[in-house]
Formats: sequence, structure tokens, C-alpha cells
Amino acid sequence: MTHFYITTAIPYVNAEPHIGFALELVQADTLARHRRLRGDDVRFLTGTDDNALKNVTAARDAGLDVRTFVARNTERFRALRETLDLSYDDFIRTGFDARHAAGVERLWRASAARGDFYLKSYTGLYCLGCEEFVTEPVCPEHGTVPEEVSEENWFFRLSAYTSQVLEALEHIRIEPAARRNEVLSLVRSGLQDISVSRPAARSGGWGIPVPDDPSQVIYVWWDALANYVTALDGPGEFDTWWQNAEKTHVIGKGITRFHAVYWPALLISAGLPLPDTIFVHDYLSVDGAKISKTLGNGAHPKDLVAKYGTDAVRWWLLREPARLDQTDFTEDRLIDRADTELANGIGNLFNRVRGLSTGVSPFPPPRVPRSSGVCSPLAAKIDSALAVFDFKAATGAIVDAVTEANQLIETSKPWQLKGSEREEVLDRLGRACWEIAHELTPFLPAGAERLLAEPRAFPRLSEDRRG
Repeated sequence: MTHFYITTAIPYVNAEPHIGFALELVQADTLARHRRLRGDDVRFLTGTDDNALKNVTAARDAGLDVRTFVARNTERFRALRETLDLSYDDFIRTGFDARHAAGVERLWRASAARGDFYLKSYTGLYCLGCEEFVTEPVCPEHGTVPEEVSEENWFFRLSAYTSQVLEALEHIRIEPAARRNEVLSLVRSGLQDISVSRPAARSGGWGIPVPDDPSQVIYVWWDALANYVTALDGPGEFDTWWQNAEKTHVIGKGITRFHAVYWPALLISAGLPLPDTIFVHDYLSVDGAKISKTLGNGAHPKDLVAKYGTDAVRWWLLREPARLDQTDFTEDRLIDRADTELANGIGNLFNRVRGLSTGVSPFPPPRVPRSSGVCSPLAAKIDSALAVFDFKAATGAIVDAVTEANQLIETSKPWQLKGSEREEVLDRLGRACWEIAHELTPFLPAGAERLLAEPRAFPRLSEDRRG
């Protein structure tokens, strides 16, 4: 049995969650559920990044103290567990979890003991949306004009780790390969030291204080990245889930540099093991523009689920987005996928088999027990697709299996058969349906369970919800 530790990035809580972050949560949840289905021991971590300066600014704009504002918005992200039917094992709140502040301090002191920090006065252009200094006059990520900031910060000697980060990248898998190539190009061009603290006065004291220097708070990205190990503070958890587990980060492309360059350097500095895999998903967009809380252009997951149901939202997030290049989200596309592939596809197949069957259980499990290690063709296709984080191909394998089962109905015409010949065809169809429902479980956990029990597991949205 493999120990599999999977994490999402932790989002700022300056606004309500949008469909873009729901993509990451559902992808990570599917991977976690799939590995559990295959018998692995899984720990799935998500949470919120509470200590960002943009959270402070948003709280001021809302006329609330920062703690109240952050606590309220954090709960909106935590509530996505029920909204999206998530199975995470831990939810860390970096501004409220004592384990996080203590863990960040330990990491800082480990790097400080190696002489990896130094104080430096600095003037630069700061993008609040990115929470980092940028070199461009207009932020390429947010399209906003950065603020010129002059301050004294602690800097991390990232430049000293260029060769070690390159060596680490020989062992860290980054998917898709195009993102790996971007990271290698960046590191080979030479790394510059980075600022890893901010004046406490600038954030009103919100954040984790720099050890032995209360005039500064630790830079939010140094703080946030640490959550992957600070969450492992229980007895034996670090050894089990970081020292000896297969470790995978699921992140958006805009923060690849932080996870594939800064994070390995931080871990090397602190003398800790590296992650194994970084899966980078692309953005969702609306009318070609990236969905973001800053722009306020993203649909809220809770509103979409209230209107169309969890299954339809999860299915679109897993079925539609491309591995590379952003994907435009529209409700019409969500409805079309759900109606075509869930209601008219999967649901209709199960209803046809029910109608043809006269037995008590039209969906018997396979004769070969799963404990034997025998893998069905559908399971093998899904395993291969998810091994390279190709959710589109994995869900496509299920759609193909449904098509094959429907073709069997059309070619065999069981309604014209009698006796053992009819029973054999219906047995094949019933077992195929059971396999489809079983393999659908990581993608649509509730929907997969309903398929075996309810005649109308997936209603047509164009008729029931939109009209």
C-alpha cells in the first residue's frame, strides 16, 4: 500500500471563492478518491492563505477588522466541502492554526541557522494581486499598475541555490511537460535573491512575526508554502506523509514559480525532503479573461451547484478544461455536457438496462474480485489518464464505455432474444454498468452511488433547471 499525500494551493480569502478555485479542489479530490479506490492510504490537505496583505486591504475596504473579515471568508471556502462533495482530510487556516505559526517559525530558524537571510533596503514595484515585487510597469497577471514601494526587508539567498534547485528538478516531476520546460528555463537563466518579509506596520501587524524581529512579518508566500509541512504536526505525521509518502501538489499555472523554484529552495535550506510531483492546471476564463477574485468575474460554485447540482458542476470541471491553455466557462457549456453525457449518456444507459432486466439486481459486480489485482480495461484507461493528470481523457474513457455498452444493446437486440442467450447479454450489460458506476465514483461520488439505486440519477438540466 502506498501513502499518497495530495495538496491544493491555499487561496487568499480577500473575496468569496469562484469557479476557478473549484477546478483545483475537484481535480485534487478526484485524484485522492481514485487513489483510495485503488487501495492507497491517502491524506488530502487544503485550506486558506489568511496572512496576505490583500486580505488586510480587503478588510479595510469592507470596514471590518482583519481577523473578523478573514475568519468569515475562510468559512466560505471551508463550506465548499459540502457544496462540491469534497473528501479532504485536513483544512488548514494559516492565520488561526497554532501548528502553522509554530511550524513556519521552525522553518525560518532552520534557514537562518544556515545564514540564508540578510537585511536589505529595497525599492521596487509591488503588485498586491500577486503579493510580490514585479519588474514590469503593468502586471502581466492582473493587468494593473503596481505600487512603488521602498522598505527594508529580510532577503533569502535564493541565488545560492540555483544549482541545487536544478538538481532537485531532475527528481521533481512537473506536469504538463510544457510547465516543466518553463521552470527549467527560468532557473537556468539565473536566480535572484528574494524578499521574504514585509514591515509589520504595513500590514497593521497581521501576519506571522519574523523570529527575533517583530518589526517584520514573514512574507506571505514563504508563510503559505510552508503549510504543506506545518499541517503534519501530529504524532508520526511528518514521517508518514512527508518523509515517506508520495507527495503531489495541485496548483494553478500562475504560481508555478513559487512551488517549483522557491519551495524546493526553502526545503533544501531547511534540510527537508522535496515533493515528488507538481501538477499545474491552466486557468478558466470568462470571455477570454482569466477568472479571479480581484477581477470579480467568476461564477460562485455555491450558486452553480444550487442551480445545476454538484454532479453537473464536477463533471464540467473534470470533462471540459484543457491540460494546456485556458478554457472558457459558460453555463450553456455546463448544461450541454450534463445533458449529453450524464442524462442522455450514462443515465440513459442504466435506465435502458433496468428496463431490459427482469432480475432483482440488474447490476451485479464483476465475477473476479478486485482483491485479485485484475484490472478491467476501463480501470486501466482511467489509471493511465490520471497518471498524467489528464482528467479529460479519464472522463472520456467512461463516456466511451457507455457508448460501447449502448452499441452492445443495439447489435445484440436483447428484447428479441430468449433463454440463456438473453441472460448472457443482460449479464454483460449489467456488469458493464456496475463497472462504469464503480469507476465513476472518484469523479461523481454521489451520482455514481445513485446510478445503481435510482432510475433518474441524472436529470436533464435544460428541462429541469434552466427552463
